[in-house]
Amino acid sequence: MEDIDLLWLVIASALLFLMQAGFLCLETGMTRSKNNINVAIKNFCDFCVSVLAFWLVGFGLMYGLSYRGWIGLDLFALDFAKATPSLAVFFLFQVMLCVTSVTILSGIVAERMKFGAYLFAAIIVSGLLYPVAGHWSWAGRIAEGSGWLADLGFVDFAGSTVVHSVGGWAGLALVLIIGPRLGRFDDGSGAQTITPSNMPTATLGALLLFIGWLGFNGGSTLVLDDAVPSILINTVVGGCVGAISAGGLRYAVNQRLDVDQFINGALGGLVAVTANCFAVSTGSAALIGLVGGMIVVFVSQLLETLKIDDAVRAIPVHLGAGIWGTLATGLYGDLETLGTGLSRLEQVGVQGLGVLVYGIWTFGMAFLVFSAGNAIFRFRVTREDEIAGLNISELGIHQESELRASIPTPVGTRP
Repeated sequence: MEDIDLLWLVIASALLFLMQAGFLCLETGMTRSKNNINVAIKNFCDFCVSVLAFWLVGFGLMYGLSYRGWIGLDLFALDFAKATPSLAVFFLFQVMLCVTSVTILSGIVAERMKFGAYLFAAIIVSGLLYPVAGHWSWAGRIAEGSGWLADLGFVDFAGSTVVHSVGGWAGLALVLIIGPRLGRFDDGSGAQTITPSNMPTATLGALLLFIGWLGFNGGSTLVLDDAVPSILINTVVGGCVGAISAGGLRYAVNQRLDVDQFINGALGGLVAVTANCFAVSTGSAALIGLVGGMIVVFVSQLLETLKIDDAVRAIPVHLGAGIWGTLATGLYGDLETLGTGLSRLEQVGVQGLGVLVYGIWTFGMAFLVFSAGNAIFRFRVTREDEIAGLNISELGIHQESELRASIPTPVGTRP
């Protein structure tokens, strides 16, 4: 790997790291102030434990010498002081992809899950679920062998499925186990809106994620080549069209602007083009983003109908749009660029197989492991702690505004 390629991958890794700040801002803004510190520290700590788990175990499972395309057998707990610069930078980029998949869970289960239980879930995803799933598609980049799905012709360039759908499937399993927040569906009259604490902060988070996506998709080339500019443009176009389609659809239905849907529509468009941005035209990227934004709206409504409480609508964004983006790779990807040798129909079939396989593996294994963990160590906070807020009950932290409100105003002075 040339020096310019190493530099590009370092820059892309830094942009990916910025996405962690984006998730933090997005999730704290979309949740209530009594939980925002708890949400923030979960985003910080899931990064720390996921890096450790991926270094110790996950990187080897994902990129080690392949055992029949199913699992890696070496490269565990590597000493990068003795590694080549290209291997070290490759790990840096890949661990940032891993933590992106993990932190999707944080927003889904916000405001009701114990801190320790969440870190347990983060370790399971980063150390087992994500790397095994990733091996099936991305093995062979640094060691001998290739993943069995890749051998069949499955293509997921930057991770619409490997990163985003895996996080979405795991989050869906987790939220089904711990249940909805108090007051969300309690009165029997349908879904009740829980007012976000700070939408400008959430919007800033979405913009930070948008910036980080340039490294996400652009860096997935692993080299700075002629394909990077078009990948970046397709990424931006897909995200922008996704925002317009989701926001416009909600406005057409409700006759008012929905900030949440503009934000999540953009993220849905970005997720949808992640699998295929290297192999589609700009027009196709716009169409993929358009449908991705609409899928976010429809899946959000479906979850409410099923009384599944996703606090920040991450399942519609990462799972719903991720599935669409994976299928769209077969529908709109240039077959020569995809390079699988499959016909259009065959490519769509393999992409569909990948969606199914990843759903079975990630959701099934996550549900089994998290159910067992929940039986041993109850994942959800008590009713009293949830009402008080996780800032106080989990961290013992009072907001400044809460402390001011608790101090009596002296007689004869203005409040």
